[in-house]
Amino acid sequence: MIATRGNHIVTAISLSDASWAIFFLLGFYSARKSLFLAFIALAAFIDYVVVTKLGVSDYCITPAYAFLIPAYFSMWFAGRIFTKQYQTNAMAFVTLAKFIIIGAATCEIISSGSFYFLSGRFSENTLSGFGERLIEYFPYDLMSTSMYLGIAILVHIAGIIMKHNVAVKSAC
Repeated sequence: MIATRGNHIVTAISLSDASWAIFFLLGFYSARKSLFLAFIALAAFIDYVVVTKLGVSDYCITPAYAFLIPAYFSMWFAGRIFTKQYQTNAMAFVTLAKFIIIGAATCEIISSGSFYFLSGRFSENTLSGFGERLIEYFPYDLMSTSMYLGIAILVHIAGIIMKHNVAVKSAC
């Protein structure tokens, strides 16, 4: 999260923000709400540092900023629900895709919707205007989140294979 949060720190590489994927993975691997809150605090701390110490614009710091908590919670919750339905078979990918899309869509609606309607940055707030913004930004956000989760899936599968290979060798 430190390396990707809002492209604030890694500008040469310009990595997209991994926060949505991180919260999904956090939900998948941990049911601890205290860990969720710790990562919320980390995100806020990173934003604070880059705005106050590194000269990054505070454009996104508005009353809508507080809505990142339920937005990120939607990704964490999608990861939690997926955990309960997770199986190591091909259908897991279909189920995973469903939870990523639902979680990301909910996260987008909460985060972008709150910013659009509550930030005071837009002169006219209409549902059609918000819809246009969703169409413009959601595909990129979903793609970025899916990219990071794809990497995590490969690491997860590699871990399963390695664990299986160790178990087979131990049995011999």
